Amino acid sequence: MRAKPPDRKAPDRKTPDSRAQARKAALKALERARRAADKAGVELSDWEGEFLGSVAQRIQTYGRAFGDPEKGGRDQALSANQTIKLKEIVAKAKGEKKPLGRGKGFGRRERPVTVESEPED
Repeated sequence: MRAKPPDRKAPDRKTPDSRAQARKAALKALERARRAADKAGVELSDWEGEFLGSVAQRIQTYGRAFGDPEKGGRDQALSANQTIKLKEIVAKAKGEKKPLGRGKGFGRRERPVTVESEPED
């Protein structure tokens, strides 16, 4: 019988760090959105430009762009709302007309209009 070869692992390989991957992917997505807007000639609002810059800075500094763990997953770099806003900016850069719908929230509904018939003589 042949002897079983010993288990070997590549000495230089490490298991991928999901947090580092998420951070890298988020930074690439932010840069891609900025480049797409520049290439298309779409002018981002002051708020959108500041959003892209500040989120990228927070990701580079802290590894994620939000502090509250309830707002996103443990291994995510952007919160759910930041991801939605990033998708809206990318859609604007591509020239798509409608931003993503966010719903109407918990507003008061209008009363239904009833049409009253006039009494006949």
